[in-house]
Amino acid sequence: MITGELKAQIDKVWEAFWTGGLSNPLTVIEQMTYLLFIRRLDELHTQKESKANLLKIPIEDPIYLESEYELRWSHFKNMDPEVMHRLFTKDKGVFDFLRNAGNRSAAFSKFMKGATFMIPTPRLLAQVVDMLSKIDMADRDTKGDVYEYLLGKIATAGQNGQFRTPRHIISMMVEMVQPQLDDVICDPSCGTAGFLTAAGEYIRKHYQTELYSEEHKKHFQEKMFMGMEFDPTMIRIGGMNLILHGIENPQLIDVDALSEANTSFSEKASLVLANPPFKGSLDSDAVDGKILAVVDSKKTELLFLGLILKGLKLGGRAAVIVPDGVLFGSSKAHQQIRTEIVDRQKLEAVISMPSGVFKPYAGVSTAIMIFTKTNSGGTDKVWFYDMQADGYSLDDKRQPIEANDSADIIARFHALDQEHGRSRTDKSFMVPVKEIQDNKYDLSINRYKEVVYEEKTYEKPTEIIKQIEALDAERAALLNQLKTLLV
Repeated sequence: MITGELKAQIDKVWEAFWTGGLSNPLTVIEQMTYLLFIRRLDELHTQKESKANLLKIPIEDPIYLESEYELRWSHFKNMDPEVMHRLFTKDKGVFDFLRNAGNRSAAFSKFMKGATFMIPTPRLLAQVVDMLSKIDMADRDTKGDVYEYLLGKIATAGQNGQFRTPRHIISMMVEMVQPQLDDVICDPSCGTAGFLTAAGEYIRKHYQTELYSEEHKKHFQEKMFMGMEFDPTMIRIGGMNLILHGIENPQLIDVDALSEANTSFSEKASLVLANPPFKGSLDSDAVDGKILAVVDSKKTELLFLGLILKGLKLGGRAAVIVPDGVLFGSSKAHQQIRTEIVDRQKLEAVISMPSGVFKPYAGVSTAIMIFTKTNSGGTDKVWFYDMQADGYSLDDKRQPIEANDSADIIARFHALDQEHGRSRTDKSFMVPVKEIQDNKYDLSINRYKEVVYEEKTYEKPTEIIKQIEALDAERAALLNQLKTLLV
C-alpha cells in the first residue's frame, strides 16, 4: 500500500517536472515510465545472474553485456547528477540501450520503440532516480499502487474524448463479469490498461493456487491480456502499468483498432472490458468493412460496439461503457447496433450511471452494457439498474461520500433470478425483450422506469385569504401598540 510519505515524494518530483518545463502530465508519466523500465531491466538481469551463479553456468540470454555494466540502474543510481545525465544522453548511453534492448531480450522492451529522453536537468534526473530507488519493487501491490497514483494525476481528456475510467467503476465491472482463468481478456481502446490490470488482480485473487501451474501461469503472462491503442505513449504507459502489476508480456498492439490493419482482434477474445472513446467521427474509408457491415456509421462509440462483436469469440462476454446517446439515439445506425445486440446477441444488463461519474474530466451521462455474443439471439429479459451514487460526490471535487450503489449492483447482477418480481419504481427491474422491440429498441432506463408522484393537497384559496387577513389584523394591532409607546 502506498504511504503518505511516498505520495509526498512523488508529488515533490511531479512539481519539479513542472518547474523544469514539462507541463504535460502524460509526458511526465512517460519519463517516469522509462526509468521504471530501466530499473526493471536491471532487476531481470540480476535474477539471471543469481540463477547462473547458483547453477555455475553462463548467464542465459543476458540483458546487459559486461561492457554495458555502467548502464545498469544499480550502477548509475549513485552517480554524480552531472555524470548520470551525460550517461543518459550520450551515444550508446542508457537511453540508446533502452530503445534497443528489445532486440536482445526482455519481451516488454518492444514498447520502447521511439522513446525520447526529455528530463532537462541533472538535478531533476537525480531526484527522480532517487525517489524511484526508494520504492520496494519486490512488492507487486506497492509498485502497482505507485503507478496508479501517478496515473491518477492525468487530468486532461484526450482529443477523441478519451479519459481515464475511475478505478472503482472498473473494479465494479470486473466483479460483475468475473474473469475466468482460461479467458482471453481484451480492451480495444486500452489507454493506461486499467481494465486489464484490474482483471489481472481479480484472477490473482481468485485463482492464486491455480497460477502455480506452468500452463496457467504461461497463459496468464503471455496470452490472457490483449489491448489495442494507436498512441505509442499510451502503449508504453499501459505496458508499464501491466508489468508493475505482475503481467510481464501483455499483448499490447500499436494499431488503430477500427482499421483493417487490426487483424489480431477477430473472434479471439472471450471477455471484453472497455470504455471506448466518445464523440469521435471517422470517414468510412478508415474503418474496417467488417465493422461497417455490423453498423454503418461514422461515430466511434457505435463503431467500437461493432468492433467488439467482431472480436469476441462465440459465447464471449462484454461489459462496455457507452454514452447515453447509444441507448436511445434515433438514427439508422443507432437502431442498427441496438437491434444487432438485442436480436442477434444476448443483451443481459444496462446500468445507467449518474452524469458526474467522470468529472472533472467530463460531465457526459453514461451507461454500462453487458452482453454475450451468440449470433443466434437469446435476449429474453433485460436487467436495468438506475445507479444514483458511486461513493463520491458528483461535482468536480469528487469527495468520498457514504452513498454507493456499487455493491448492490454487483450482488443483484449475480442473482438476476430474484429480480423478476421487482417493481418499475425500484432502482432495478426486468424488462421483456418484446417491450424493448416495441419501443424501437430504446434502452434508456427512463423509457421503462415508473415514477410515483406524491400527491400534495393545498387549502382552498378562501381559507388562505382568511389567514392572510388574520395576519394583517395582527400586524396592524402590533403597529398601533408600538405607536402608543412612542407618544
